[in-house]
Formats: sequence, structure tokens, C-alpha cells
Amino acid sequence: MNRNIRIDHPVEGVEHPEHRVDFELSPGDIQAVRFGISPGHELAHAVRVLLRPQQHPLQWGWLREVRERLPRDGFELLTAVIAEDGYLPDFLTATASWDMTPDAELDALRSAPLEPMRVDLGKMVLRSTGSRQRALREMQQRPTRARAMIADAWEEVWEAAVAPVWPQLDRLLRADIAVRARTIASSGISGMADQLHPNVSWGPGAVRVRLRKHSEQVDCRGSGLVLVPSVMSSWGCMVLTEPPAQPTLFYPARGVTAGWARSTAEIADALAALLGPARAEILLGASAARTTSQAARDAGIAVSTASHHLTVLRAAGLIASEREGARMLHLRTPLGEAMVGAVL
Repeated sequence: MNRNIRIDHPVEGVEHPEHRVDFELSPGDIQAVRFGISPGHELAHAVRVLLRPQQHPLQWGWLREVRERLPRDGFELLTAVIAEDGYLPDFLTATASWDMTPDAELDALRSAPLEPMRVDLGKMVLRSTGSRQRALREMQQRPTRARAMIADAWEEVWEAAVAPVWPQLDRLLRADIAVRARTIASSGISGMADQLHPNVSWGPGAVRVRLRKHSEQVDCRGSGLVLVPSVMSSWGCMVLTEPPAQPTLFYPARGVTAGWARSTAEIADALAALLGPARAEILLGASAARTTSQAARDAGIAVSTASHHLTVLRAAGLIASEREGARMLHLRTPLGEAMVGAVL
């Protein structure tokens, strides 16, 4: 009797090379696609990296720094909720946006609706066994208490493991978004989608994502699609498709190297070797729009000197300057974001 079962077509929940999610869009509708930042996604995958460090060599520099300072109880609780692979509950992450902050993400978790949370916990109960299943079932039965405990654990693990490197993570994520947005402007959505990841492509009117165990068609023509880069989940793509969640595609940020967790001082030194100390300081500080006077004060130089360096950086395409009333504001361009990201 032949016990080998051959599966020639995708079956939900079973690995197959032809599984894919199609996010259906109008081909010319640039407004339907936007980018976002998700601190909650980074934290969830930081937990998974800590659970399976051997599979994530790009995170080893970060791992060496955080292992000894993890809060044991908080980490164990998040481990039960997140696990090392597979389904990630929707309630752990708010809708990603450009201005999403860790504090806003935590506030959203503390006030997450209880019934959808119970549904998510129920899904995890079905996907687990043993002590984890018992812990999840208890959370499902007492969702108000569980929500508070999970949020407290989120905050503890964030402060210990992710907060110290959030400036580096944030720079990488925003550098990636700047490059992708520039690609949309020059090559359209199809050109950008084809460069996101080997598992992502542009089909007839849809962003297509190859997945291991799931297939679905998602109509985004009314709601749009959120694209979210990630440093911690640098091995592949994930999706959010179930209402009321905004259709979302998480993909690995570009330019992530084993040295991404270096301190700001080390990054400044690397840029200084290329640009000079003053210009490196000005470029690093230009993640938010600043006046010439502010740039001068932060770099510890005269306003006239800062103006000269800003002119050089602007001529090189690294800084964009725009007048706002009587003030001139300076901000990193996509090229400037890419340069800072490359140093990481």
C-alpha cells in the first residue's frame, strides 16, 4: 500500500509551492498603497528570534546584547501568545502607519476589543497543545485580565529588548520606505512590488504574495493596501487579510546586515569618515525637518557653517530644503535615507 500522498493543488493549511495571496488593486491607483511602521510586529518577531536564534544570523549582534536582560515572566507569557512560528494574533498589532510609535502601539493593545481578542486566542488554542494550550484557554476565558497581562509583558519585553535599538530599527524602516516610495514614483506600483521580495510580484491588477500554507484573494480597491517593512522578520513575508484589520503585507526591509544594531555613535563615526563629522551629524539629525539654526545648534557649529554644509548635502541630493514662512526646513531625501540605512 502506497502511504505517500501527493498533493497537486494548494490545500489550506498544507505547505504547497503555489499558495499565494492576491491583493487586488487598480493598476494605476497609487493612492491605494501606503506604507507604515509597526513596532508591535518588530516586537513579536524579536520574540521569535529569541526562541530560534540559530535561524537568524543577522540578529546575532542584537541577541548578544539582550539575552541577559530579558524579564523572565513577561517573556514566557509573550512566548505562549506568539510561539516560534505560524499564526500571529491580529490583536498584538495596531494598523501600521507612518507616525506609529511604540507608545501608541501599546495604548492600542491595552484597549484592544475583547471579542476579536477572544477569537484570536481561540485560533491559537486550536493550534497548540499541552501547557501552552492550557494557558491560552485560560486567557480566552478571562480576556480582560489576559489583555492587561499581555500588555504589561509587551511593555517589559519592549523596554528590555527593543527600546535600546529602536532608533536603529526606525532608521532602517524609514530608509526602506523612502526607497520604495521613490520606486513607485518612477516605476509605478508594479515596479515597486516586483522589487519587494522574491515571493512578491505584480500580477494582473494585484500584488501577489507566495505563502507556505495559505491562499486568498483580497479586494483592496476600497480599503487600500498597507506595506510594512520589517527588520526582525527578515526571512520572509506575512499578511493580514481578515476584517476588520486593514489589508497589510509585511516584508523584509532592504539593507539589513549583521551590524544593524550598532549604536548611534558608531553610525555617526562611519558617516563621518565618508562625509566629515559636521555633515554626518547634520544628515543623521535630518530624519525630522529642522531649521538651519536647529541644525547648527545640534551639530555645535555656527549657523553660517551649517548653511554651507546643508548646501553641500542638498547639492548631493541627500537633503531637501523647503521654505515655511520665514523659516527654511531641511529634511533627508530618499537618497539620504538610503545612505543612512546602508551604514546600518
